Amino acid sequence: MNDIQGYFDVLKTKLNDLIDTQSENIDQAADMIVESFLKGGRFYAFGTGHSHMIVEELFTRAGGLAFVKAILPTEMMLHELPTKSSALERLPGYAKAILDLYPVDEKDVFLIISNSGRNSAPVEMAMEARKRGAKVICITSMKHSTQTTSRQKDGKKLYEVSDLVIDNQAEYGDAAYYVGEWKVPVAGTSDFIGIAIVQTMTAAIASKLAARGEEVPVFRSGNVDGAAEINYKLHMKYVNAQK
Repeated sequence: MNDIQGYFDVLKTKLNDLIDTQSENIDQAADMIVESFLKGGRFYAFGTGHSHMIVEELFTRAGGLAFVKAILPTEMMLHELPTKSSALERLPGYAKAILDLYPVDEKDVFLIISNSGRNSAPVEMAMEARKRGAKVICITSMKHSTQTTSRQKDGKKLYEVSDLVIDNQAEYGDAAYYVGEWKVPVAGTSDFIGIAIVQTMTAAIASKLAARGEEVPVFRSGNVDGAAEINYKLHMKYVNAQK
């Protein structure tokens, strides 16, 4: 039980550090997304590898905002083949080819998630989104990113090409818990904290919209009676809409 409590203590410390240092940035992110929504903009979210799970937490889930547009190419997720995902994440030009499929403009906000912030796909996605006029928010580990080199030709990392940075507090290499005398850490924290960030952001966005008298478009659980009709209308208005 000592290791169970030990890892829980790591998570509690990380979460408290997040609250102490990143609450203002999360609030600013919520403001950016609210302003975009009120202007008719889109809220895009992108992540590769394990970071895609954080994006999925935002997308078409119970209690989630209906206007999130997730960019989740399956070939960049781990379930197809981890080595394939890693190779594509590092491939220059791939993110631009994906982004060309979406109508990104100056009204939009992009959330891009990458723990290391060093690979081509997230960095290039941020740069290309900004070229199209969109604002970019990133979730990354500053401890990791500042201790490593970029895989971009220009040497840029994600936090350097974003308008707003939210630090997920993750350790260099992500894994954060040491078991006994074993010198290799286990059990990462970036996904746990990343999900906490986006769910907190969701609550803040909903609060700000409600304070302005706006109806907040939120999905209900598909396992709650009567939710199917509400969710279908939201899907038709936001998720399936091509604009």
